[in-house]
Amino acid sequence: MASVNKVIIVGNLGRDPETRTFPSGGQVCNVRIATTDRWKDKQSGEMREITEWHNVVFNDRLAEIANQYLRKGSQVYVEGSLRTRKWTDKDGNERYTTEIRADQMQMLGSRQGMGGGGGPSGDDDGGYEAPRRPAAPPARAPAPRAAPAPAPKASSGFDDMDDDIPF
Repeated sequence: MASVNKVIIVGNLGRDPETRTFPSGGQVCNVRIATTDRWKDKQSGEMREITEWHNVVFNDRLAEIANQYLRKGSQVYVEGSLRTRKWTDKDGNERYTTEIRADQMQMLGSRQGMGGGGGPSGDDDGGYEAPRRPAAPPARAPAPRAAPAPAPKASSGFDDMDDDIPF
């Protein structure tokens, strides 16, 4: 049976990104993203909330983009996977850190203070995905076909219903 390691969060940066560049030219960017759950307490009727902080790591091109466009308070959508790594602190103790290794990032909210309109490629969607492999050449689009004539409606008793269904 296959397994899945997929994380999706939408939250706000708690501080500006921290970026490091390696001698090889690669980059890594670390951010802390807060997500907040809100609910109404059943016993007291009061609104409650709890904030969870997530360590997120962007690599290479995503690190460059995060460093350039994200700032404290920026709202982002992040997709990635959980990674736990072991490290040794300054006292020689082994420590473990679980973080989200981002594969995709989408900037949300206002574009104020994010370096101007659109992303580095000039588009306005604000979404960036880590490169996976070279793209295949685009497939040729099939020639447009003439639309078939509409079939006569079968009477189901619902013909008089509005099309304003909210879902």
